[in-house]
Amino acid sequence: MKLILKKTVQNLGEAGKVVSVKAGYARNYLVPQGLAYEASEANVRRLEEEQKVEKERGRKDYLEGRRRASQLEGLSLSFKARASEEGRLFGSISAGDVLTELNGRGFDFEVERKHLHLEEPIKEIGVYRIPIRLAPEVEVEVEVRVDREEA
Repeated sequence: MKLILKKTVQNLGEAGKVVSVKAGYARNYLVPQGLAYEASEANVRRLEEEQKVEKERGRKDYLEGRRRASQLEGLSLSFKARASEEGRLFGSISAGDVLTELNGRGFDFEVERKHLHLEEPIKEIGVYRIPIRLAPEVEVEVEVRVDREEA
């Protein structure tokens, strides 16, 4: 029996693929669990249309990501913070601080928390390169400079 997978099934295939399985496996597990549906001509055409729409959406996301990345390229953010003589901050610069500074720059879009890849808060004086992923294949790095605040 031919089915179209709605979701990826281990040892069978990825979502959107047409697979052949035994009728009992399809009838008793895949279809009732909502993992697949019958691969009739109409459903195959619908799948092809959905894949075409998804491909176009991916292309639009990529182009929009590139446009946004071009605005962020070469950007440098500066922070002043109280620090010890060894350069350790009394506190930290978090992803929220970086987002607030980025979004306060007046871009025509807003950088979201999920785009910013700051593993842990910045706790020392220095210069850091923080990646921002705006689309699956579009990533730009922003420089974050942390200096000692003069008392």
